[in-house]
Amino acid sequence: MLVCAAAGALIAGIYGIIHDQFTYSISDEYFTKLKFHQFSYANFGWRRRLFVGEVGFLATWWVGLIAGWFIGRIMVPGAGAAPIARRCAIAFAIMFAIAVIGTFSGYVLGLIHGPDYSSWHWAEQQYGLTNLPAFVRVAYVHNSSYAGGFVGLVAALGYVSKVRLNV
Repeated sequence: MLVCAAAGALIAGIYGIIHDQFTYSISDEYFTKLKFHQFSYANFGWRRRLFVGEVGFLATWWVGLIAGWFIGRIMVPGAGAAPIARRCAIAFAIMFAIAVIGTFSGYVLGLIHGPDYSSWHWAEQQYGLTNLPAFVRVAYVHNSSYAGGFVGLVAALGYVSKVRLNV
């Protein structure tokens, strides 16, 4: 279970690094005016893109740890190490694929948001934003990524529960 949890943390952390590099390209303000403040404790004075990657890792590793623990918890009782590793890898692939679908769904939702950003003016004022549509687009991407990760976890748990019953 610990190996599965550690693998989940590593996979999710790497996903977070890549994910945040992508979203930083859409809205640097989402990071410079929001995320960098949330993760200021971890700012070692690195170049901005490295800090973006660090924020991405720190924001996601724990999701993979928890997901990996749940997946491992279901898989471990009842199978040998090789089948468990293979099935956990498939479960992570399911979760990853659905998280990616969530990410791109959020991107599309952000693109088609429409011209009315009145419900987001609080963010524009609070953070002093100069490009509200890009900030909103990245907010959609981030929220949809977490939603996709959750749906992916449910699907992965369904898979591991089913294959465990067939052991």
